Amino acid sequence: MTTFSYDFKTPAYTGKVDFPTGVFIDGEFKEGGDKTTIDVINPTTGKLITTVSEATTADVDIAVKAAQKAFDTTWGLNASGARRAELLWKLGLLMDDHMEELCALEALDNGKTFGWAKNVDVAFAIQSIKYYAGWADKIQGKVIETDESKLTYTRHEPIGVVGQIIPWNFPLLMMAWKLGPALATGCTIVLKPSEFTPLTALRMCSLIREAGFPPGVVNILVGYGHTVGAAMSSHMDIHKLAFTGSTLVGRKIMESAAKSNLKTVTLELGGKSPNIIFDDADLEQAANWAAHGIFWNHGQACCAGSRIFVQSGIYDKFLAAFAEKTRSIKVGDPFGDDVDQGPQVSQQQFDRIMGYIDSGKQEGATVHVGGKRVGEAGYFIEPTIFTDVTPEMTIVREEIFGPVGVVIKFTDEEDVIRQANDTVYGLAAAVFTQDINRALETAHKLQAGTAWINCVNQLHAQVPFGGFKQSGIGRELGEYALENYTNIKAVHVNLRHRM
Repeated sequence: MTTFSYDFKTPAYTGKVDFPTGVFIDGEFKEGGDKTTIDVINPTTGKLITTVSEATTADVDIAVKAAQKAFDTTWGLNASGARRAELLWKLGLLMDDHMEELCALEALDNGKTFGWAKNVDVAFAIQSIKYYAGWADKIQGKVIETDESKLTYTRHEPIGVVGQIIPWNFPLLMMAWKLGPALATGCTIVLKPSEFTPLTALRMCSLIREAGFPPGVVNILVGYGHTVGAAMSSHMDIHKLAFTGSTLVGRKIMESAAKSNLKTVTLELGGKSPNIIFDDADLEQAANWAAHGIFWNHGQACCAGSRIFVQSGIYDKFLAAFAEKTRSIKVGDPFGDDVDQGPQVSQQQFDRIMGYIDSGKQEGATVHVGGKRVGEAGYFIEPTIFTDVTPEMTIVREEIFGPVGVVIKFTDEEDVIRQANDTVYGLAAAVFTQDINRALETAHKLQAGTAWINCVNQLHAQVPFGGFKQSGIGRELGEYALENYTNIKAVHVNLRHRM
């Protein structure tokens, strides 16, 4: 069985980590069914970090059986809400205790800066787990009045074995978003992390076991989408599947779910989010937030504010301020001092983003800032701004998923709303103005699951997140996410015992 041992000696973190990296089934680490491994590459250097055990379709079957056994015996309706809350809270405390280590693993594996991992990803992941610990004993139905001869009530019962597939851009955070509501409601889990960024998920296995979760409640399989992911989405004994990733893969998952057992599916998919900046906006703050909106997490965010619409009265001043802010972003080693942006996650993602940059140039857009590779090693790309774009350009229509934004001038308020909504996506949007009526009216007209006013990319464990149109189905976070993991049962009690 594979193991990972690494001695961190960086300005941000010093310490040694050592943990198993096998498939995690029924509370134990073991080799994958074919005893093969997957290479994990350091995006900062392009070199091998380690190998992890590759899960197979046979491992999916074994994991589902373990999850079903746990659901039937030690979890599900056999573990009280108070017990589920206790274990989730303990897991959150263990994550607190290992916070620096988890941050270092995220920076090494994903390329995000250590400081960003600490202040955002890992902190938010811990908050999410603790938040759902608070919900675990509050999964409640209703008593419904019918007539005096009957007692009628509803129960929210856990669905059973659920599958969860998470992406590589926020490895630990997406894991927490998925685990929290599923465990709070009493479901058992088979989870597939991305093969690009599996290390924090595998480290979490030991913490889940240490927290005291019964064997089989959480099973972690690192494998490829076309094998493990496909097996999960078509499995007859997985009754709900949650996926975060691309719209293309989301379609395939829905098709597999329909062709198998009609399992419930929730999808958090792509985006091409508009950021509308009106003439009366606070110029400096709008420029700062716009930079955060598109360059957050190296642009590798589904809700990235990649289409920046600026009203003509402040266009030139805004562009100057935004360009200055963009040029100030320091790209480099994620463990380095004062570094704002690390590498893209992989060679594949690097090539994809550079392909979009080339497309923008070829279609006649102007590279106002950036557009080049940084350094010779690793997958670093300059924060990039395009101007002189037109609506039909590829960089305006398609999700780039990198540090590349387009700035578009507008004059008419109704027209900018039309342009903002002219997309197959509908995940998020932002509005900058000091006119509260305009702000609210615009936010309400934008076809997006989240609308930010005078801010962007603000997420909280208690607030739902998800998309309209081809950005997905269902909601993550908040009380809304609990609905994804329960079946509602109506119970009719005849109190008079006669017809």
